[in-house]
Amino acid sequence: MKYIEMSKQVLENVGGIENLNQVEHCATRLRLHYNSKKLINEEALKGIEDVLGIVNKAGQVQIIIGPNVNEAYNDFLDVSGWKEGQNSGGASAEEEPEEKKAMYYVNKFGSFMAAIFMPIVPALITGGMILAIRNLLINYFGVSMESGTAVIMTAIFSAGFTFLPIYIGYTMAKRLKMEPIMGAFLGGLLVSSSISGVKGLSFLGIGIPTVDYASSVLPIMLGVGLMYFVDRFFQKYLPDTVRYFLKPLFTMTIVVPVTLIALGPVGTILSTYVGMGITQLMNTIGGVAMPIFAAVYPYMVMLGLDKAIMPIGFNSVATLGYDPAIMIMGFISNLCVGGSALAVATTMKNDKTKKGMIASFGVTALCGVTEPAFYGSLIMRPRVLIGTAIGAVSAGLVAGIFGLKSYVMGGCPGLFTALFFVDKQGSVGNLILAAVVAIIAIAVSFVASKIILSKMEAKEVK
Repeated sequence: MKYIEMSKQVLENVGGIENLNQVEHCATRLRLHYNSKKLINEEALKGIEDVLGIVNKAGQVQIIIGPNVNEAYNDFLDVSGWKEGQNSGGASAEEEPEEKKAMYYVNKFGSFMAAIFMPIVPALITGGMILAIRNLLINYFGVSMESGTAVIMTAIFSAGFTFLPIYIGYTMAKRLKMEPIMGAFLGGLLVSSSISGVKGLSFLGIGIPTVDYASSVLPIMLGVGLMYFVDRFFQKYLPDTVRYFLKPLFTMTIVVPVTLIALGPVGTILSTYVGMGITQLMNTIGGVAMPIFAAVYPYMVMLGLDKAIMPIGFNSVATLGYDPAIMIMGFISNLCVGGSALAVATTMKNDKTKKGMIASFGVTALCGVTEPAFYGSLIMRPRVLIGTAIGAVSAGLVAGIFGLKSYVMGGCPGLFTALFFVDKQGSVGNLILAAVVAIIAIAVSFVASKIILSKMEAKEVK
């Protein structure tokens, strides 16, 4: 109940529960979708204890909490009385239309993707790390592939990744305010042994292409997208007396064949081409692209745009078996933010309390969560961010030239996710490269930031 008082103050300064139409969270932020922007008191929100910062955009205010956001989310639900699927009767967000330029739609897309993928991340991290440990045990510790230990660990991995369409179906249907079980229902159908990878299927005489839907991303997203419009249609036109029984029946009768005949195969083809495009990009200009990606990534996190590119990484792991871009830039960026924050902490001499706090922010960033360090120590020292960028460019060059890959997608990449870099054969070559990249990122950003800070201090003394 640590965040009870914070929740009361947040609720008061977002206009109360009547001004909210959606409450959710990602890895570090409590995301409150509001109806009227006039009722949001940004200055008061920034001054609340345990609030590291706020981002207000695209009809939502994001309260930056850090790694304990799930606890804060649950306390906020208790304090506010918000219930899943609730719609307030307050003013409509349409009364205050936001200027809909390109960034508006990017922000909306990023928020939508965060709500779909972030709840799935713990399962994917667990499955991926269990697979890496299994491979290490088999390759270096004499554990047999047929042993019960290896079989169970493989099953844990499969539960995380093979059934990805079920998880995405559930979270996407929930985000679209449909019955979540119907999205999971469609995902379960796609990965069932009667459909996935089965040849010679047809429906009403129409042939169904053979597609392996295990671990796929786009097919289920397209299917649930269609389900949304079909669901809304029957919600509007079916009588209340029969809606509960007939709406899911009619919806699935339409959605299932269209998904299997058209949307699923199209999604699979698109996924394949996206994977090929990313591979080609990193193989040809990775040494140029990765340093740029890593340097700008902190600002993508600041704006919440990192969530908009998450599907690319998920799709790469599903189609290629690894991610050569998204997790790599996040890994480098997070370590550089941590290195710069530690440089700030070690430069401070008089305020020991603040020094210890910023040092803890730096360690947290090295573990993958950068908001405390970014908002609590770096953003008010913009010149130090130059040191962060120098570290990111240096490490990005090595990662791009030598082709660093992550075999798990999800979560906050940092030192605690090192096993993401163990390949599926259990080889540690890629892991060693990741260690070299990590050392460069931390060391260069720390030294560059220290030099910048010392020059700033000398200038102030002068």
